[in-house]
Amino acid sequence: MHISEFDYFLPEELIAQEPLSNRDQSRLLVLHQTSGELEHRKFTDLLAYLREGDVLVSNNTRVIPARLFGRKEETGAVIEVFLLNQLDKKHWEVLVRPGKKVKSGTKIIFGEGELEAVAIETIPSGGRIMEFFYEGIFQEILSHLGQVPLPPYIKKELADPERYQTVYAREPGSVAAPTAGLHFTPHLLQAVQDKGVEWVELLLHVGLGTFRPVKEEDILQHKMHKEYFEITEEAAEKINKALREKRRIIAVGTTSTRALESAFLKGEVQAGKGWTEIYIYPGYEFKVIAGLITNFHLPKSTLIMLVSALAGREKIMRAYAEAVQERYRFFSFGDAMFIV
Repeated sequence: MHISEFDYFLPEELIAQEPLSNRDQSRLLVLHQTSGELEHRKFTDLLAYLREGDVLVSNNTRVIPARLFGRKEETGAVIEVFLLNQLDKKHWEVLVRPGKKVKSGTKIIFGEGELEAVAIETIPSGGRIMEFFYEGIFQEILSHLGQVPLPPYIKKELADPERYQTVYAREPGSVAAPTAGLHFTPHLLQAVQDKGVEWVELLLHVGLGTFRPVKEEDILQHKMHKEYFEITEEAAEKINKALREKRRIIAVGTTSTRALESAFLKGEVQAGKGWTEIYIYPGYEFKVIAGLITNFHLPKSTLIMLVSALAGREKIMRAYAEAVQERYRFFSFGDAMFIV
């Protein structure tokens, strides 16, 4: 498959630069998988398409202030360190800029010295493994020194950083939000459960690779990034019970989808922790999910391939063309799609 098959024209003014004042008032493009029919609704109309016994599976990760600015101990040069993956208590995979100034052994000091880091090694991606030194609680230090990163296509500063978190975000570790969940409010969550729909949470820490465009012309040559995920025994039990009873599992976002499909082994979703590099593109047979709530994704990204695998590439590209024509808002702070 050629990467050009997942490209589309998007006017720059349709890239949402800020969230709506009310989370659940975004638009909802409903795509029926079987017929290809499209409906234009509001996100709160989601309730009309859910039925008692459905299971919505969401990702309760929380975005961390992953962007740090420090100074090189030897010269005082300003260095940007972007946290990617936590490897253990003190070691992280990071991006650094400017990279040429950060060799193995380079020490970087943040703030007034309450946080320091030493570059351990350069990795094939061009990033670094860094060891961090501090006293106290790392997340508290990070909240003081770091900045919540926004995707590069968002040019405006965010007045309230909590708007880049879901209302159910709990477990810190992501460098980007699971954006399909940004549309939910506590009131809507309650309405979903009042309808008899089960709400189940798992964890997947979103990495930067999620948003990077595929550069290889043949998409099969693309190397997926890895992301950490956890599924509790309780969550796995609820999901597997629904699968046995042939009730619908609907993922809230592509991150929940990746975790669920990665954890499906021996005929059921396995509880546990681990890393996933699952690559979902057309031809993939879904084992767990029957439907997907998602945002509109970047051209040539692995995420548009994932939704194409579920609904069919032709239907997705037609839906995106109609969304552009109807002036939907795109990407992280944009409108939503329900593939049902």
